[in-house]
Amino acid sequence: MKALIIGDVVGKPGREALTACLPELRKKYEAEFVVANVENAAAGAGVVPRVGEEILQAGVDVMTSGNHIFDKKEVFQYIETEHRLLRPLNYPAQSPGRGTWVGTTNSGTPVAVINVQGRVFMPPTDCPFRAAERAIAELAGRIQVIIVDHHAEATSEKLAMGRYLDGKASVVVGTHTHVQTADEQVLPGGTAYITDLGMTGPHDGIIGVESSLVLTRLIRGLPARFETATGSPRLHGVAVEIDERTGKAISIERIDLDAEPFVAE
Repeated sequence: MKALIIGDVVGKPGREALTACLPELRKKYEAEFVVANVENAAAGAGVVPRVGEEILQAGVDVMTSGNHIFDKKEVFQYIETEHRLLRPLNYPAQSPGRGTWVGTTNSGTPVAVINVQGRVFMPPTDCPFRAAERAIAELAGRIQVIIVDHHAEATSEKLAMGRYLDGKASVVVGTHTHVQTADEQVLPGGTAYITDLGMTGPHDGIIGVESSLVLTRLIRGLPARFETATGSPRLHGVAVEIDERTGKAISIERIDLDAEPFVAE
């Protein structure tokens, strides 16, 4: 099977880029399954029902997230009823929502998506390594194709997750930093890996935020309310081919697409 995994969708520019580009990408890569990280999809922080539905209508099958998932209060009820929206699995069990999705592609291939959050330079959570391992063990014998979104800050922690789950998961991708890395590879055990998918959204700012506001905070030490940048939309992600019989990855290709021509159509 072939899947697309899309990097952090940021604000309205990110949603517009996703909606405009996804049909062509599905066609180009013959993708039957799409995962996107959406924790920044609503005005740059969090997600609300209207935004979630917009992303699903664009063709995304499962939405992952991270430390901003609960930034908007409207998500609390939505995430309980919309099983295609995940929060990190290693959050407290009492948190709304769930961290694993299990289902099938349009062609009937069983697939699982697991969402975990890192601990290095991140808010406190349970161990993402043990959480992911337990989830995979629970899927043993039922699901071969397993995609893991590790939402983490440190590149070392994300690479460690890739090595830890090599041969256990089909794909391990990193999200959160909004900066795409160039280390896409199939690890020795058959797991497709990239340290960070990058960002789907405006690239004329600083990781999706208006540059002047970030510079004010960093240089002058003054508070500044961040606002989403608006220009130079790009779509970042990977296209992965997986042997659905074994769950092993066959290939991974990095995507860095100028979305402006698609949005302008």
